[in-house]
Amino acid sequence: MNPLTLDFMQRALLAALLVGLAAPAVGVFLVQRRLALMGDGIGHIALTGVALGFLLGTAPVLTAVVVAIVGAVVVELVRQQGRTSGDVALALMFYGGIAGGVLLIGLSDEGSGATLLSYLFGSLTSVSPTDVAVISALSGALLLTVLVLGRELFAVCHDEEYATVAGLPVRFLNLLLAVMAAVTVTVAMRVVGLLLVSALMVVPVATAQQLVRGFRATVLLSLALGVVAAVSGVLGSYYADTAPGAMIVVVALLGFVLASVGSLLVRRLRPVGATR
Repeated sequence: MNPLTLDFMQRALLAALLVGLAAPAVGVFLVQRRLALMGDGIGHIALTGVALGFLLGTAPVLTAVVVAIVGAVVVELVRQQGRTSGDVALALMFYGGIAGGVLLIGLSDEGSGATLLSYLFGSLTSVSPTDVAVISALSGALLLTVLVLGRELFAVCHDEEYATVAGLPVRFLNLLLAVMAAVTVTVAMRVVGLLLVSALMVVPVATAQQLVRGFRATVLLSLALGVVAAVSGVLGSYYADTAPGAMIVVVALLGFVLASVGSLLVRRLRPVGATR
């Protein structure tokens, strides 16, 4: 059967397309700032939000968005105070998020544990029309923010001291990036899953860096690679009957391996002294 004729696959593919654009668009700034694992930390915090939604009987997506944003902002404020380094702040996100999620899911209904798996690893059939509407709105907001404030965000991520001297609102931009990362994680969790969404934020960017130079070229290629990985992963998971998140990450990693090998071969075959 052609998967494009199925309603749930149409929704899943549209969601994957949007997530494939939004995740690398935000991830490129995290990679530039050397916070590639921030998405993982926020994903663990969002897990607490999902579990809280189950416990309270409310929409898990909404509680995940709120909890993830609050957690990301708190950790960023702690980091800005200078008393906790970036890696320690990320560790706090990991441990606190997992502990809170496991604790709350244990207090909720017994059936919630099985449903939680769709949030952890993604699920094709779980993407509802409401999810598509929410993903569309949030992804559009993320892409618009990157389009409008991309230069400022890059300046802060590249050299925070220079950005401060240049008069940019560094604290606001750092908090904005943390909020964007939190929204990206919660947007992508229905397709990729909370535990794997960080890979879609980072791997396409790392792949693009193997092939091109320059920030603009890296962003554009990252978006293209993110879309290819997300859409191909969803289609592959349909035929293989697996969780889409795992398939998306495998496709993205395969692209990184091919790009790395190709880049290495080009460097070795290039004549000594040749210009790029």
